[in-house]
Amino acid sequence: MNSKKTLIVIFSLVIISMLAVTTWASTYEDVFKGAAKIFNEPWGVATFADTYFAFLTFYIWVFYKQTSILSKLTWLLLILSLGNIAMAAYVLWQLYLLPANAPAHQILLRSRPQSKI
Repeated sequence: MNSKKTLIVIFSLVIISMLAVTTWASTYEDVFKGAAKIFNEPWGVATFADTYFAFLTFYIWVFYKQTSILSKLTWLLLILSLGNIAMAAYVLWQLYLLPANAPAHQILLRSRPQSKI
């Protein structure tokens, strides 16, 4: 399997897994009740901070890749609200935009011409 197909499989599994675990957690407990428990535990706070710094780290790449302010803000809100679901969707979208013969590593770079989305 080539690297582009491998990445598609990996990030598709991330989306499927995150949707499954999020759905399961939502049927178990309200998200706000769960968050209250997290913030009452020091390791919960540390994990939350670590997660959002990871989102910010990923977003720096998105900010570089996107050229329009609207797109940059939209992806920021999606990443901060949906986390790994949005991040995996972004990678899959970038892979989809690659020409068929392009190597997967080209998604890391800003390409020309830029999309407005």
